[in-house]
Amino acid sequence: MRVKCIIFDCDGVLVDTEKIGNGILLSMAAEHGFEMDIEDAYRYFNGRSLKECFSHIENIIGGKLPDNFESEYREKSFTAFKTQVKPMEGVFSFIDNLKIPYCVASSGPVEKIRLNLEVAGLLDKFENKIYSSYEINSWKPDPEIFLHAAKQMGFDVQDCVVIEDSKAGVKAGIQGGFKVYGFTNGFNNEDLEEEGAILFENYPELAVLLNL
Repeated sequence: MRVKCIIFDCDGVLVDTEKIGNGILLSMAAEHGFEMDIEDAYRYFNGRSLKECFSHIENIIGGKLPDNFESEYREKSFTAFKTQVKPMEGVFSFIDNLKIPYCVASSGPVEKIRLNLEVAGLLDKFENKIYSSYEINSWKPDPEIFLHAAKQMGFDVQDCVVIEDSKAGVKAGIQGGFKVYGFTNGFNNEDLEEEGAILFENYPELAVLLNL
């Protein structure tokens, strides 16, 4: 297979945000009796919509979260992202050396994707190539966001690869018929491999795997 287009997830793949977002979510949920280790948060929350995350928390605590929980979470996380988000190590060199088209497809809202990419210094590389689940009302593990991205980029599924770091994201890519490469972070290795991803630890390794 000759790769003609790369579809990146955003959080945990292009930008280092997962620890920030999960930390805020766990801290806020703890005020309502919810307890979870950060390792489990990566497993249960990464790649999923906030609605699914909140439903999981509510099922565990046996009650509803406050009506303003989502707005408060978004406010706190956006504030943190503005100062704490960093690009994943090696991503600049990897992208600068690409000779094929690429894009980002994420479960997050467009404004969140743009903010994180901007703070990390990557926004200019993805202008007009940002695809959000909120635009099509479909979230991972449903494959539609990746299918949408491939279509918008003008490529067939078999010509694209997906780069993911979450169980839900890998599942979405595999269900959509894509070859998926899983970015390991020490917490997700088994989950990504179990879903069918080809694992890699860093961008130089990915470049070798993709023969770029």
